[in-house]
Amino acid sequence: QVQLVESGGGLVQAGGSLRLSCEASGFTSGYYAIGWFRQAPGKEREGVSCIRRSTTDYADSVKGRFTISRDNSKNIIYLQMNSLKPEDTAVYYCALGTNYCSRDASLYTQWGQGTQVTVSS
Repeated sequence: QVQLVESGGGLVQAGGSLRLSCEASGFTSGYYAIGWFRQAPGKEREGVSCIRRSTTDYADSVKGRFTISRDNSKNIIYLQMNSLKPEDTAVYYCALGTNYCSRDASLYTQWGQGTQVTVSS
């Protein structure tokens, strides 16, 4: 019943910005954490950011550049990505978690299909 759909990815030059959206359905509560993850070819899935109510967390590699936010009335979770670097190139996924903010992928039970972000140098 829970569905997560990512959008907003694309091709951008280094230094540019993108805003990813995660549209969630099947639940309408601030109880659950939502995480953003990314995976580049040949690399392990990385926890980028998470949000639960007013609590947020970021990977060191994106801190100060990315901002996660949530529109509870519309069940949309955003990831604003500024000052993008080629190292940010990956497929980005959003996922449904539990009752606390975590960037551990094993704690997330529902995943979107992902959206490709490509940053050129």
